[in-house]
Amino acid sequence: MTRNGQRLLLLIDSEPAQRRLVAAIASRRGWRTLFADDADSAMATLGTPDGLATDAIILDYPASDDVATALISDLRARRPHLPILVLAANGSVAAAVGAMRAGASDFLVKPIAAERLLGALESAMGGASAGELRPLTEKLTANLGFSEIVGSAPQFRAALAVAAKAARARVPVLVEGETGVGKHVVAEAIHGASPRARKELICVNCGSLSANLVESELFGHEEGAFTGAFERKIGKLQEADGSTIFLDEVSEMPLEAQVKLLRMLQTGEIQPLGARHPREVDVRVIAASNVPLLGEVEAGRFREDLYYRLNVVQVTIPPLRERAGDIPALIRHLLVRIGEQPGLRSLGISDEALQLLTGYDWPGNVRQLQNVLFRAAVLCDEEGLTRDDFPQIAQLASGRPSTNAPVAGHSSAGGITLFRPDGNLRPLDEIEADVIRLAIGHYRGRMTEVARRLGIGRSTLYRKLGELGIDQTAA
Repeated sequence: MTRNGQRLLLLIDSEPAQRRLVAAIASRRGWRTLFADDADSAMATLGTPDGLATDAIILDYPASDDVATALISDLRARRPHLPILVLAANGSVAAAVGAMRAGASDFLVKPIAAERLLGALESAMGGASAGELRPLTEKLTANLGFSEIVGSAPQFRAALAVAAKAARARVPVLVEGETGVGKHVVAEAIHGASPRARKELICVNCGSLSANLVESELFGHEEGAFTGAFERKIGKLQEADGSTIFLDEVSEMPLEAQVKLLRMLQTGEIQPLGARHPREVDVRVIAASNVPLLGEVEAGRFREDLYYRLNVVQVTIPPLRERAGDIPALIRHLLVRIGEQPGLRSLGISDEALQLLTGYDWPGNVRQLQNVLFRAAVLCDEEGLTRDDFPQIAQLASGRPSTNAPVAGHSSAGGITLFRPDGNLRPLDEIEADVIRLAIGHYRGRMTEVARRLGIGRSTLYRKLGELGIDQTAA
């Protein structure tokens, strides 16, 4: 860090356009960027006064490049505590495993969204998110059906039940919840349970698009529609014709694009930029926001009429800290999925490590938990994960009491609340329904196994599903 408090970033990349982009993004948070074209110039730069004050490194990582891997190892040996972020065009798990085992702190995939890069830099400097790894860890839970989504907390199951019922209709759905709670997973499940499941779900992150590109990305454009429009482009809404489009971070959509989206929802038509006539599309919209969208309406940043068009069905996903009892089952589920990735293996986890992770607040929710487990699995040389594999979480958790600690007199088991807020026990049928939901989620909807583990027959299990009003598709 320089004397004036400005943080220094060393970017190792020979591509001028990429260098300008990364430097411009980093400057938004007060970073000054030093440049190096290759390994030799990077090592020379680290020996200069500015190089000695460097706070983080970003390295452009060619796919399967042994030279880049060797450079990471050399950088790590020379500056053991300096964060090294890898930026790669190849988003494969194998590439991430190779880079991180060589000593990389984090792994980002091009093209990189500004907020994702800035979040990774903040994490590298000691933020609570403990790294992004988002393009990789999202693959661990993509395309899950409702019966495969892990979680038995009543509030969470209630949200999934609403989503499962909405899946069968054509109406728009608004999914709200904090960053990392799994809104994309829920959108995938809604699409997968809908009559449109035969076609691919089209996903657009509105927050990762610049304001002047949103309309072109969503609605498309004709050749010559604006400067730089050298050929015709099919927009995502037309691409999603007959299917579903998932608009993530819809709160970030510019007002001009909101007007055109509202018109599409009202008329079933879109008009690409530069087109003379509108085109009919049959698109089901699932929108998501990590901030309450009604608050954005009240602040004048989101159109009220569009809000009510999108919010025909609302699904609110609770944060992970409000369903701490689900964390052990989530951890075991994610470790199985991680073990299926190329270059990785199935790992167990010690009771002490499980207790540490269950007691942490997880401000980044399920996504952060995935990232932490993935990182630990990549670097683990033993047969199972221990508390020592999570030094960042141990350090963060030691600094404050956990809000997930059980409250005296309000016991829970595996996320099942036994007592009401007034201190009285919940009715037996409510507890029994939660136990059955927990079992269905834990055994991924395998009803024979659920019945066997609960010690009842399949016919008895299905009878209880009906008596207790449990929707099996969302249980």
